[in-house]
Amino acid sequence: MKIQLIIPCAAALALSLALVKPVSAQTDPAAAARIAALEHGPATVNVSSYPQGIQDDYEIFTQKCAQCHKLSVPINSSYVTPEEWSNYVKLMMHKIGSNIGGDDGKKIYDFLVYDSSIRKKAQLQAKLATLSPAQKADAEAKIKTVQAKYGK
Repeated sequence: MKIQLIIPCAAALALSLALVKPVSAQTDPAAAARIAALEHGPATVNVSSYPQGIQDDYEIFTQKCAQCHKLSVPINSSYVTPEEWSNYVKLMMHKIGSNIGGDDGKKIYDFLVYDSSIRKKAQLQAKLATLSPAQKADAEAKIKTVQAKYGK
């Protein structure tokens, strides 16, 4: 009886694994090209001058995010505003196997917002200039909240 159950289950598992495409095959060509370009940039950030709390958040970022993609993807992305990072982190939190819970998600968000305000400052300022006054004020308030949380 057990063998009769095992064989169909094994066959179903093998079929399902054969049908699963790698992430790159599931991505449209334009997105795949953008991701490939991001992957060729730096894969680390020198956080030695960042506050200790942000350095700790960077460690969580590197541990969690590297489970699913190269760290160069978020590090080199054009995302710089708190809203962009919030949307990105929420998307990653909902990916199967990401293992990013709420606390880690907040720490990853804090790192990305803080890092963008320092390392991508020119990009951030350019993007903030395109926002409505209310959106700009909201983004700046969120950045200040993160910076204040870590003593900057």
